[in-house]
Amino acid sequence: MSGTIAQALLSVSDKTGLVDFARGLAARGVALLSTGGTAKALADAGLAVTDVGRYTGFPEMLDGRVKTLHPKVHGGILARRDVAAHREALARAGIPTIDLVVVNLYPFRETVARPGCTLEDVIENIDIGGPAMVRSAAKNWAHVGVVVDPADYAALLDELAANGGALGEATRFRLARKAFAHTAAYDGAIANWLTARGPDGRQTGFPASLRYAGELLQPLRYGENPHQRAAFYRDEQPAPGSIATFRQLQGKELSYNNIADADAAWECVKAFDAPACVIVKHANPCGVAIAPTPLDAYRKAFATDPASAFGGIIAFNREVDAPTLEAVAAQFVEVLMAPAYAPGALAVAERKRNVRVLEVALPPETRVRLAFPEGKCESDPRLALDFKRVGGGLLVQTADTRAVSAEDLEVVTKRAPTPDQVADLLFAWRVAKFVKSNAIVFCGGGRTLGIGAGQMSRVDSTRIAAIKAQHAGLALAGSVVASDAFFPFRDGLDVVADNGAVAVIQPGGSVRDAEVIAAADERGVAMVFTGVRHFRH
Repeated sequence: MSGTIAQALLSVSDKTGLVDFARGLAARGVALLSTGGTAKALADAGLAVTDVGRYTGFPEMLDGRVKTLHPKVHGGILARRDVAAHREALARAGIPTIDLVVVNLYPFRETVARPGCTLEDVIENIDIGGPAMVRSAAKNWAHVGVVVDPADYAALLDELAANGGALGEATRFRLARKAFAHTAAYDGAIANWLTARGPDGRQTGFPASLRYAGELLQPLRYGENPHQRAAFYRDEQPAPGSIATFRQLQGKELSYNNIADADAAWECVKAFDAPACVIVKHANPCGVAIAPTPLDAYRKAFATDPASAFGGIIAFNREVDAPTLEAVAAQFVEVLMAPAYAPGALAVAERKRNVRVLEVALPPETRVRLAFPEGKCESDPRLALDFKRVGGGLLVQTADTRAVSAEDLEVVTKRAPTPDQVADLLFAWRVAKFVKSNAIVFCGGGRTLGIGAGQMSRVDSTRIAAIKAQHAGLALAGSVVASDAFFPFRDGLDVVADNGAVAVIQPGGSVRDAEVIAAADERGVAMVFTGVRHFRH
């Protein structure tokens, strides 16, 4: 039968589930070939296994660099069973067929992630024989199965049991596609790492050859608009706590815009240490608050702009309970996100079955360097990169993870902000980072009061933020304001003061800083500079 497994070659770095899988193969009478540590693991488990060196008659050499690169291995994999000349060539050479190749590769990514690794460590963890076997088997998928993922073991054993010891054509083709994607991602990781370094292993900049590896998470009904096709790809190694790690608990299928807006909401809400709620509409926060409880945070965030919150994305950074979901259920919401839901909470959500309820784990506490480091292999593989597609190319930058604390603030006016105002300024600054430029955010008491986003002039964003607060019935007297970039003229500062704000946080750096500082002093407004800009286009 085509696809029948008589002999399998197993050589894996990740030995998860290996012994059970090999035992299942052996129980079906499959002869096992193996190498090095894999052969030892199988023999130690009491399985009959033939070492590849004994099989080929040519022992491993060059510290294991050469062991499977042999005609008896690759001939047995690559021979077409439906071509008489191939069968005759194998018979003349005394080469049996190899019907299943179980290989995963040297841990390159894990090696470069290890503190203190050297360039020599990295080079030695570039697999040669493994990718050759994987690609050989995948090329000959019509006759050979290839397995690169331990997650496939159980299903393959079930199929062999149900199919007389054979793998079906659809399965072999699926495995081959997965195998080519696996080796492509592996080579891409090597190219990304090496082309960002000199011969001493020191990082010199961005990769000279950039390769992206992603897995199709789900096709989407359409893109930003119904006439556009779309899909959602997850990074091969998604950052912990990122939107791509979500688990959908209920609701309709996520749309392209749902995912984009959910990402904006999640990135914002996880920036806060206190219980927080963020409401996003069209990729912009329209309400953000921190409070002792998620319910209080939601109420304050919603009050910022109830009209814009209609049909929005709501994110929490704490477990959500039933009373909170009762309050949320009173409005129309597209997506609800939280790291966890208390017992009974989801029963409330189920009353609105179309609401998409997502569970997303918060990221671990990690600090990621932004600059290219001095040293050998000390770059952090979790260093996030942002991508933006442009016509014929790709813009790449490190993620905007720069945090600002009270110690970083430079008071540039005669009046300094009070400690409570400093706390609100830092809150406003965190929110402004997630608002489209030009961004102006009025805040007070750990909540947003008015948000102006995405205008071509900063003064217009300032006016819009004040109008939003007025429409929501929120007083701006005594509020603070964050501006994601400097005020180029004093007109924006005057609008801030006219509306009752008493303190401003902004990057500084304008040629007219002195004019704006003088205006703040004239209006009795405290101003601090961060030295950091947060454009978001």
